Amino acid sequence: MAYDSFKVLTSSCVPLPLENVDTDQIIPARFLKATKREGFGDNLFRDWRYNGDNTPKADFVLNNPTYSGKILVAGRNFGSGSSREHAAWAIYDYGFRCVISSFFADIYKGNSLNIGILPVTVSPEFLDQIFVAIEKDANAEVTVDLEAQKVTIVSTGASESFEINGYKKHNMLNGFDDIDYLKSLESDIKEFEKSRPF
Repeated sequence: MAYDSFKVLTSSCVPLPLENVDTDQIIPARFLKATKREGFGDNLFRDWRYNGDNTPKADFVLNNPTYSGKILVAGRNFGSGSSREHAAWAIYDYGFRCVISSFFADIYKGNSLNIGILPVTVSPEFLDQIFVAIEKDANAEVTVDLEAQKVTIVSTGASESFEINGYKKHNMLNGFDDIDYLKSLESDIKEFEKSRPF
C-alpha cells in the first residue's frame, strides 16, 4: 500500500482559522530540495512556527500543547498558490490525515488525495460550527466517515455530508495510489490480454 487506508477517523482537531493559506506558507520554497516524502513535517508552516533563530513562536497553534489531533481545520481557500505536492507531503508527514475547510485549491486537493490525506469540503456555516466546538473544548472530537461521506461534531451530533470523486474514494478506502490501483487490476488485465488476438 502507498499509505494507510482511510475509513473512519475520530480525532481532536487543530484549528487554523486563516483564509487563503497558500502552499508557500504550508511549506516554504527553500525546503523543496528533497525528493522523498520524509521530513517535510518538521518544516510545516515553518515561518509561522519559528522565529529567525529557530525558537518556536508561542502564539502559533502548532506550538500550543492545548491542541492536537489528526484533523486540521482550516479557513477558506486552503492550499492556493503553486502546485507543489510537497505541501501535501508536509501535512501528511506532520501527522494529519484529514483537512477540513470550506474551499480547497483544486491542485492541492488532488495532491492530498494522491497521498492519503482526505480534504473534506464543508459549508462555511458548518465550518464555523466546528471552530466553535473547538473553542469551547480544545479536545472536541470530529468524526470523518469516508464510506458514508459524512462529518460529525461528536459533542453536538451536528453533521454534514461531503462530496468526493468515486475513484479517489475507492483508493483512499484501500490505501491505494494510482500504481497500487493498477496492480489491483493485474489479474483482470491479464485476462483481458488473453482475450485479445495478436
